[in-house]
Amino acid sequence: QVQLVESGGGLVQAGGSLRLSCAASGRTFSSYAMGWFRQAPGKEREFVAAINWSGGSTYYDDSAQGRFTISRDNAKNTVYLQMNNLKPEDTAVYYCAARFPGTEVRGMAEEYDYWGQGTQVSVSS
Repeated sequence: QVQLVESGGGLVQAGGSLRLSCAASGRTFSSYAMGWFRQAPGKEREFVAAINWSGGSTYYDDSAQGRFTISRDNAKNTVYLQMNNLKPEDTAVYYCAARFPGTEVRGMAEEYDYWGQGTQVSVSS
């Protein structure tokens, strides 16, 4: 069982930056691949970025490539999403998720086993 708690969301102007954090409970965090997803009002949940257990493999949606960076610190049981050059279309609730095994990065929500409660990111124009 893994419990996930996101933090770091907020309101930022277009072009600004935010860093989201996702703290995981449990001693087996390093066994899981981690992902970030987002859901805007009236839209389906969509993939943003993923990272494998070691941090050696990452995967991004085209919308995040070049602007967002996913990373993890297994000693702190935490995964991060650094978001730069934010745009109004990035406005959404951001969720972190964990999947086992952690060897591969995946972009489909149904492939993840555990989810956090989400953190709101709002980008004003």
